[in-house]
Amino acid sequence: MTEPTGSAAAHVVRQVRGELADAGLTAGILVRDLDSGHEVGIDPHLDLPIASLVKVPVALATLERIRRGELDAAATVTVEPGRVTTAGPPGTTRFRHPASVALEDLVYLAVSLSDSSACDALLALTPPAQVGRVLRELAVPGIDIRHGLGELGDTPVEALEHLHPGLGHAFATMATTANGGSVIRWLDVSVTTTSSARVLADLLAAVWRADSADRVDPAVSARLRELLAANVHRQRLAPEFDRDASTWSSKTGTVLNLRHEAGVVEHADGRRIVVVVLSRSAVAAGAQPAAEIVLGRAARRLHDLVRRTAPPVRAGAPGQRSSSGVR
Repeated sequence: MTEPTGSAAAHVVRQVRGELADAGLTAGILVRDLDSGHEVGIDPHLDLPIASLVKVPVALATLERIRRGELDAAATVTVEPGRVTTAGPPGTTRFRHPASVALEDLVYLAVSLSDSSACDALLALTPPAQVGRVLRELAVPGIDIRHGLGELGDTPVEALEHLHPGLGHAFATMATTANGGSVIRWLDVSVTTTSSARVLADLLAAVWRADSADRVDPAVSARLRELLAANVHRQRLAPEFDRDASTWSSKTGTVLNLRHEAGVVEHADGRRIVVVVLSRSAVAAGAQPAAEIVLGRAARRLHDLVRRTAPPVRAGAPGQRSSSGVR
């Protein structure tokens, strides 16, 4: 099921929809038990610009090309400095001088730190069209990558935001239509890199599920899972899922009024649940702690619903572990 009707579960979904609307949020959400396929969603087919979430398929394609011997993990790549001085972007994006970084370390910077300059360096080696070809060869849901990441932080709207906090976000909210059109290229679904909660959930499922080993190499998927577990951005969904009895591995995506996160929570009893939240805010403010809280709680309520209603985890199911093995 995606959105249940005529049940207590449907009541939960209606409540979550109302809470998102009250917070000024439009969202596409999908929560799926990876072993049974049991799922609950809210508008999971809604296409939105995905910002930094694109770093996950770029990393997967890069790691696969390293495995094939097409790229050398230890080869150094010169990354030009981003020279960003405003708060926010991390990593080489803030460097003031060119730096030589090993290719595999660029993958770490792109995924775990969300370093956009590192991701653009990866795209220079594996261009968007090639990323798509590699993912198709792996039978992994693809995403049509239409531009690099550095461009997202170098727009007139960002300049307005730096001039006066909230000004750029006010323009972004006013410039976006209900159907996702916008005079701002990076927010217009017809020209920017977009995806849906369902496509991203399918991508993560291919990385996590044991039966995908014949498509995504186990060493490649294991490395990508490690990088997602090392994500340093923990302000959105992590407070709801990071526990002593569970591990949360994810990637965030944020630009202007867009707030996303996609990840997998692995429980001590072996249950593995993918959670993808894509959202657009109608509130003209850069810092929106209330929106972060609402998104986290929405994800948690749908996660708990799936966890209650999914079939029991089989003994010895993939991902099952003892309590001594959790962090």
